[in-house]
Amino acid sequence: MRPGVRVGVDVGSVRIGVAMSDPHGLLATPVETVARDLEHATDIDRVVQIVSEAQALEARADEPDLIFRRSTVFKWVSPNDKLATYGVDDPEVDGVACHFTVPEKGGFKGWLGLAEEVSDISLACRQIGPIRFKNKLGQGDDMFRQRRSLFFKKMQIVRGCDAKRNVLVYMVYSDKLIEGSPKNSTSSVPIMPWGATDAAVQKCGEFIQ
Repeated sequence: MRPGVRVGVDVGSVRIGVAMSDPHGLLATPVETVARDLEHATDIDRVVQIVSEAQALEARADEPDLIFRRSTVFKWVSPNDKLATYGVDDPEVDGVACHFTVPEKGGFKGWLGLAEEVSDISLACRQIGPIRFKNKLGQGDDMFRQRRSLFFKKMQIVRGCDAKRNVLVYMVYSDKLIEGSPKNSTSSVPIMPWGATDAAVQKCGEFIQ
């Protein structure tokens, strides 16, 4: 393992815990607890600042599962442009998983995380087991957030409930810090019984308001 400071990020719904290792990667020490700011994303800016000030070799957080990548534009020296498909479980609703595909810029700027990624994102969410709500939730709450480039954009998957039809609705979009992007994608998950033993189907309207 290469020597250098590493920063660990534990993202929760209320706060973000940040810890830092020693240069040998043997001992981790808590650094700061950052309050979540879902409206202005100042929490993400603060974590980026901590990583920059520490001159960290790398920063790790809970990431979506990479399913596969496909190169779309070949570059001779630097990394290729790609399409990447990821999977993520809804952390607040058991039994729902989403897959999304995003373009990933190649070149040296893309490799360093400085290139601005485009906003084209496709989304598909499915029921993968009995659906159980863990907490009371709000309409349009964030299900997943990921910065699409180091400074420019962030991608968000938000969750809602169509109470009339008892359907979970997920929307993904990406916006710039200054100017919102109109590109988005939506996927619906009807809440259905899962097997003969799952007769008691929960109503999303009782949990998401």
